[in-house]
Formats: sequence, structure tokens, C-alpha cells
Amino acid sequence: MKTKGIGFEVKKPAKECSDNNCPFHGNLTVRGRILTGVVTSDKMSKTITVSWSRRVSVPKYERYETRKSKVKAHNPDCIGAKKGDTVRLVETKPLSKTKHFVVIEIIGAQTKEQAVKAELLQESLVESTLEDKKAPAQSDDDHKNKKREEE
Repeated sequence: MKTKGIGFEVKKPAKECSDNNCPFHGNLTVRGRILTGVVTSDKMSKTITVSWSRRVSVPKYERYETRKSKVKAHNPDCIGAKKGDTVRLVETKPLSKTKHFVVIEIIGAQTKEQAVKAELLQESLVESTLEDKKAPAQSDDDHKNKKREEE
């Protein structure tokens, strides 16, 4: 008996699922574009947000700028991508108002240590910006007086 394939060279997940919108174990067909990006949010049920950056030319200034693109994708139970993972998406029929992609494989998984480091770094950046806003700006006269006192 021939095994069902999805039409792409990807390994079938070891974990089984009963999700009807899974390209491996359900009835979902895949077609169209293939995208690769990083999972930025996994808070929704069976849905993840994936973003990636791209370079766009600005003819007026003869420079390039970096822009981000973001899509929502279906995350089957057998794949289970988490925040910080690098994933490959494939276009499919519309699954909801904003969801037109499905995850077919995890390319690079983020370890717990990396996730903790990223969270701590983000928290420290937020705290430092709050401290900068709270600190009153010194005028030039105050700065000159401090220099004179040191001399």
C-alpha cells in the first residue's frame, strides 16, 4: 500500500494526531508558496504567528530598509512548534479569516536556555528604557558646575 505524502520532501512527524487540518494525518491539501520564519507567538489554540524580515529598496535614498512580514499559521498537534522555533510553512486553503498557512516542519528548535536568555534580555531592555525616562535630564549649566567642582 502506498503511503500518503504531502508532495514535499519532509519527514513525517513521529507523533500521531487526530487533527483534520493536518497535512500528514488529516485531509488538508497543501499548495502554493513555501515560507520559512521564526515563531513569534504561540498563545492561540493550534495557531502560531510566524514572522521574517526582508530587505526592500528605497529608490529615493538609494538604500535598503528592513521590513518584517507576519502571518498566522495552523500548528498541528503532531508538530507542536513553540515560540522561538524556526519553521517551514506551506500555503493551503483558507482555514479561517486570517489563517492560510500550515506548519510542515520545525527546522531549528529553540532550547529552554535560549528562551530564558531571550526573555531576560528583553526584560532588561524594558527596565533600562523605563529608568532612562525616569532620570531627569541635566542641563548644560549643571554639567559645567560639576566639572568645576571636580577641578
